[in-house]
Amino acid sequence: MNIRALLHPLAGLAAAVLLSTAIAAPTHPPFESTAGQRETIAQLVEQLEERHYAKLTYDDKLSAQHLDAYLDSLDRTRMLFTRKDIEEFQRYRTVMDDQLRKGNLEAGFAIFNRYYQSMESRLTSLLETLPDTVAKLDFNRDESFIIDADDRDWAKDKAELDDRWRKQLKNDVLRLRLAEKPEEEIVPTLEKRYRSQLARLSQYNEQDVFQLYANALTALYDPHTNYFSPRRSENFNINMSLSLEGIGAVLQTEDEHTKVTRLVPSGPADKQGELQPSDRIVAVGQGDDGEMVDVIGWRLDEVVELIRGPKGTLVRLDVIPASAKTLDTHKIITIERNKVKLEEQAAQKKVLEVKNGDETIKVGVIDIPAFYIDFDAMRRGEKDYKSTTRDVKKLLDELQGEDVQGIVVDLRNNGGGSLQEANELTGLFIEYGPTVQIRHSSRKVWRDGKRLKGPYYDGPLVVLINRLSASASEIFAGAIQDYERGIVVGDRSFGKGTVQTLIPLEEGQLKITESKFYRISGESTQHRGVVPDIEFPALFDTEEVGESSLEHALNWDQINPVRHRRYNDLSSVLPTVTALFQERSARNPDYIYLEDQVALAAESREITALPLNASARIALRENQEKRALDIENKRRKAKGEPLLTALEEEAEEEEPELAHEEDEDTGDDVLLLEAGNILVDLLLIKERRFAARNAGTDQDVLSGGER
Repeated sequence: MNIRALLHPLAGLAAAVLLSTAIAAPTHPPFESTAGQRETIAQLVEQLEERHYAKLTYDDKLSAQHLDAYLDSLDRTRMLFTRKDIEEFQRYRTVMDDQLRKGNLEAGFAIFNRYYQSMESRLTSLLETLPDTVAKLDFNRDESFIIDADDRDWAKDKAELDDRWRKQLKNDVLRLRLAEKPEEEIVPTLEKRYRSQLARLSQYNEQDVFQLYANALTALYDPHTNYFSPRRSENFNINMSLSLEGIGAVLQTEDEHTKVTRLVPSGPADKQGELQPSDRIVAVGQGDDGEMVDVIGWRLDEVVELIRGPKGTLVRLDVIPASAKTLDTHKIITIERNKVKLEEQAAQKKVLEVKNGDETIKVGVIDIPAFYIDFDAMRRGEKDYKSTTRDVKKLLDELQGEDVQGIVVDLRNNGGGSLQEANELTGLFIEYGPTVQIRHSSRKVWRDGKRLKGPYYDGPLVVLINRLSASASEIFAGAIQDYERGIVVGDRSFGKGTVQTLIPLEEGQLKITESKFYRISGESTQHRGVVPDIEFPALFDTEEVGESSLEHALNWDQINPVRHRRYNDLSSVLPTVTALFQERSARNPDYIYLEDQVALAAESREITALPLNASARIALRENQEKRALDIENKRRKAKGEPLLTALEEEAEEEEPELAHEEDEDTGDDVLLLEAGNILVDLLLIKERRFAARNAGTDQDVLSGGER
């Protein structure tokens, strides 16, 4: 990093390519609604009120919230509208509900036209003055840039907006320098960014405006209720899946960034292993050496088009990692595009060998990346069609044949899938009974599960979940917990407990939440998720990932429970198992390392403003790097390994082949190993209880010192 360039902003700028002063502004006449859209919005309001689970009436109160949500969607970062603009828009505050029922879209289009004019004017001005503005930035001045837009109020006037844009630009320049962008490339990089934003602004049409306005309303009902315009229903979906000849990731827009929501199991990105949920994509390049295209501020569908491509080709992503040890860290990730095949998402098994003194206990692990079923093959009557339950049944039989003494079902990162498979999989571990309750917006409740008594695996069971375990995963884990069939360990699950359906409208379609999942205990999986019996460190920020992080998510609630069998008295053994886990993890260097990493990430998230003084920014970065190095060396010292003087040494000293082999043998998966240890604790406690009962004593406590 060229610290001198950071401290002296004029260094290197002489070589920068100056911009043309003739900026082609994308002038556009005012957008106006169409007759089809006016009919569509009236239908949409009617369907929301009649069919949505929340049973909300679009009244004056919701109209006021709709206005706030729409303004927020257009100017989330508070960089365009002034208080005067906001005061002017208040005339729509309690009339939008009346307008939309009549098909009147005046408010939505009038506000968007003001947004368009403001954005066009701002970008044009920036491009005309960019080289001079960057050259005049003072990086010795003590000031800061607010990170979270929620901490900003509307600017009181244009002068305050000007200052915000200056600080934004200053922060962008600092970020590029800390990412070691050559000085002569900084102005051209920013020029390309603003030109692309201006070009994309000119591509907006009436469908885009209508979709933004409609979705500001649907989002008030819940985050999974969305309107899709005819042209954008496939590509402009905020929950975009790239599984077909892409990288296999689900993306969303957050402020000016494209954020990874989750990875498709066994997809190209998942297999490559570097891209993670909550990573932010800032640039995309094609092939080994194609130009990195800055995508900050781009629309989601346009970023998706850059990332998609033919099978076998390479795409490079410049990301700000969610787990970045410093706030200005960037990382280039190269992924080969491919298709996700059903067989690659199949459940897999492995055997853990857990030490218990001089004895080794074999624990079976079944990793389930998704709840899948080949419906087409099933309908054709094929005997060997693939499904989660069929595959897991085979793996269970194989593991029992290998004399494992218990099973860990690994549902980490399993985003769900077939409800039918969640029910049938639960049936492999219980004799019979309900698995899930589903309540419709009509408040009618029906139940599903294993209807007939049948054979099942009755050995010790642990279910491992994390924040990305969602939907069908939560139904399975919740049922195992309610039946006290096994112990659930890990991080609190995602919390998506709603069911959506598609409704055609005059133009486009509405995806609406009509039903809600409930456990047999009567508790919803919605919002709260499944709370583990034993909690592991939360590797994902709950404010960034999970249903509770989404605005207007439906609340957790309860309905009547279903009478059900309890297979074990786990409440009597959980205190002992938990105590053993806490004692063991407290002396496990790898587990402590995870906890320290989580704590460091939490501290970084508490930083609400970044210094724009170059020296202060460098000091912040160096302090974070030192903290990360101290955490790594703490782990190394505890394990008797040589200490590092810099974080870069860690990557240099590892042999890639050896590291890969260790991953294959679960050597680096401390959480899976701990799940195996917990299962062995459960097994040994049950054995001692059985022996104690036979001996006529009450001794059933396993001393922590014995393992």
